[in-house]
Amino acid sequence: MNIRIDNKVYRSGKGIPLILLHAFPVDARMWDDCAASLIRLGGERGVEPFPIWAPDTPGAGDASIPDAQASGALADDGAYAEAMDKVAEAYVSMLHVAGYEKAVWVGLSMGGYLAMDIQRLFPGSVAGLALCDTTTFADSPQARANRLNVAKTCEEDNTVDPVMHFARPQAGDSSIKRSPRFEELLAGWIRDQRPEGLAWRERMAAGRIDTTDQLSHIAVPAAVVCGQNDPSSPPDKMRPIADAMTSTSVAFTAIPDCGHFSAVEHPDAVANALLDLVERVQAS
Repeated sequence: MNIRIDNKVYRSGKGIPLILLHAFPVDARMWDDCAASLIRLGGERGVEPFPIWAPDTPGAGDASIPDAQASGALADDGAYAEAMDKVAEAYVSMLHVAGYEKAVWVGLSMGGYLAMDIQRLFPGSVAGLALCDTTTFADSPQARANRLNVAKTCEEDNTVDPVMHFARPQAGDSSIKRSPRFEELLAGWIRDQRPEGLAWRERMAAGRIDTTDQLSHIAVPAAVVCGQNDPSSPPDKMRPIADAMTSTSVAFTAIPDCGHFSAVEHPDAVANALLDLVERVQAS
């Protein structure tokens, strides 16, 4: 079984596609409002309509969960050592099968891990790159062990409870993240996930490699976006990512009163940053 990608097409169009890669532990629905903002704001700014896609990561939403053969090598601790590379390859294959050579790849949180893996493995398929609320570092031993423990609990207890904390605000989080409406929105998305799908994604992320050394190789227009109140990827952690992109021009955006799920919390602000990137790609 090869990895099959379920792709949401928000809009067809001409030119280079913009491909939105979502965060854990939700699915591509997290891009719905941002995609609508991209379409509306792009029209207001006179940007020629371009394709906008948002694939579901394998195991997210209703997307199929790869079998053991498609997932690749399994490390002794239960992490998938090759799965992220295989998903990156499947995304690029999806792009090429649709008749496109390159895309502007946008990754938020775990989606950012995948965007950087695409940059590492398939730089010729990258026309532009945006990293939102993410990191290029591999997991620390403690973080890796925690991911795998979450995966094990989800599988063995058939529950999504170990990741429900993503829906709850942390100290210093944004006012939007602290609102009951937002908490219920994320909680609903998480409850819709399958425990085995969450586990597969955690094992994929645990097995990823560090891609920090790839930042200096990025030679296409780039953007780095984060929430000022993001507890895990605040500006003081995201700005060094932008600074390390020494071979290109990079726009850095820190969004006020915004937590980790920037594209959900402030879809217009993220859309404007992405439209700026698209226009720079088109100009280049």
